[in-house]
Amino acid sequence: MTATTLAARPDTRLSAIGIVRSEWIKLRSVRSTVWSYAIVVAASIGIAALLASSFGFGEPVPDPTRNNLNIVQTATFGLYIGQLVVAVLGVLVISGEYSTGMIRSTLTAVPKRLPALAAKAVVLFVTTFVVGLISVFAALLVALPILSGFDITADFSDSSLLGNLVLAALYLGLVALFALGLGTVLRSSAGGIAAALGVILLLPTILQLIAGLTQAQWALDLMPYLFSNAGTGMFTESFDPNGLEQWQNTLVVVAWVAVSLIAGAVLLKRRDA
Repeated sequence: MTATTLAARPDTRLSAIGIVRSEWIKLRSVRSTVWSYAIVVAASIGIAALLASSFGFGEPVPDPTRNNLNIVQTATFGLYIGQLVVAVLGVLVISGEYSTGMIRSTLTAVPKRLPALAAKAVVLFVTTFVVGLISVFAALLVALPILSGFDITADFSDSSLLGNLVLAALYLGLVALFALGLGTVLRSSAGGIAAALGVILLLPTILQLIAGLTQAQWALDLMPYLFSNAGTGMFTESFDPNGLEQWQNTLVVVAWVAVSLIAGAVLLKRRDA
């Protein structure tokens, strides 16, 4: 009687760190990622320089509080373009895998599926947040020397100056997460990009037209709760006494992101790859 020895099967499951590392490799190895983030940084710096130079056509603002508001607006104005770029990137992070069929390999390596989505979200958010910080602070460094020529100087004793810049970078990261959720729901690059840009750009325009043409109060009431309007309110102070405060705007944006990601997670779990 011969004894047969069975070799123990190795544990091929990826750890949480391994999943995150694999998603980081995917993100940085794609050429579109480098170009997208480069555009975000370049747009922020270029628009900040252009906007700062335009102050020469108006009267200098001597009020230090108003100076800080002008500086924040100048340093963050490029993010209005940057948010569109990272929205497209957020969709492509997941939809690109569906279009190439790589999603099957991803879900085979991570059969529970949700850890893979969570790792994508973590890598995408952290990377975009860091790029956002680089963008706004680089824009600040470029804008300050130009603005100083018009007697507009920064008051760094006011913590809201740097805090608003950080919140602007946070908003950029949340835009990427929101788009990732939409891409997971729709599984299509064209559909996901159209949906993301529609929510960011088209929806506010439609409500503004409705409010302007029909004077519908419900349209005016909804305006502060739109994704992009609340996002802008995260890092800019509102002069409307009835408007949302910055922390409320942040919660509104987080709610949009949560709905998007939860919907994507549910459908990712239920549908076939």
